[in-house]
Amino acid sequence: MTVLVTGSRGKVGSQLARILREQGVPVRAGSADPGKLSLPEGVQSVRLALDEPATFAGALDGIDSVFLYCEAAHIDAFVAEAEAAGVGHVVVMSADAVLRPDAETNPIAAPHLVVERALAASSLTSTALNCGALASNAAPWAFPLRTQGVIPLPYPDSYADPVNERDIAECAHAVLTRPELRGRSYHLTGPAALSFREEVAVIAEAVGRDIPVRPVPPQVWRANKPDFMPDDIAGALLELWAASTEPVPLSTEIETLTGHPARPFSEWAKENAAAFAA
Repeated sequence: MTVLVTGSRGKVGSQLARILREQGVPVRAGSADPGKLSLPEGVQSVRLALDEPATFAGALDGIDSVFLYCEAAHIDAFVAEAEAAGVGHVVVMSADAVLRPDAETNPIAAPHLVVERALAASSLTSTALNCGALASNAAPWAFPLRTQGVIPLPYPDSYADPVNERDIAECAHAVLTRPELRGRSYHLTGPAALSFREEVAVIAEAVGRDIPVRPVPPQVWRANKPDFMPDDIAGALLELWAASTEPVPLSTEIETLTGHPARPFSEWAKENAAAFAA
């Protein structure tokens, strides 16, 4: 079995490629810029840009299984090329937003839902990893902390379920290598529901310093959002945070797939403490 890992420069994809290689599974790492990949010895790379269908056929040639980051724009072309190449199984890293009632119209959920439905309608066996909030979503807080001395948040008491990317990679490895786990969806969350204010406190403890939180009006946060974030996504995030006033539901499916409990947010905080220490 040879596995194509898309998005191999990402936190999940890079760890998955390493885990598969360590377990003796042949891996092909796909990236829009393979020259920037840092891969374990023995892992081949290939140019694969999910927004360029011309790169699909070459990347999929000889592939048995795929780990796919959601990219809705050309999913029909990707599915067609995967079927033509004889791919048998696709594991898609999706979002748990697809589990909500407004998934078809929500800007965060809708693209993931398109991908999941395209795979379900194909001849491919597909497995969805519906992930909660990534632990690394806290990483951008380091910049305002360095430049302003505080972390500005529009809804500091909004709850999330930070899930460690290493856990997602290990879950992907499990469903890629164990046929009995394929063909269904798994809801992956962290082990605890934490408010953003509580996440900051966990980071502060890991760093060993006080980290103040400053509530800011939603319109101020939106005016200063990252340039790469589309306006509709920013609006959907603000709506989600405003509504998440209670601890979010948690699952134990990371433990089901990996055999160990989900990693606590404190582990991510310790690994990334240097970014918040200055």
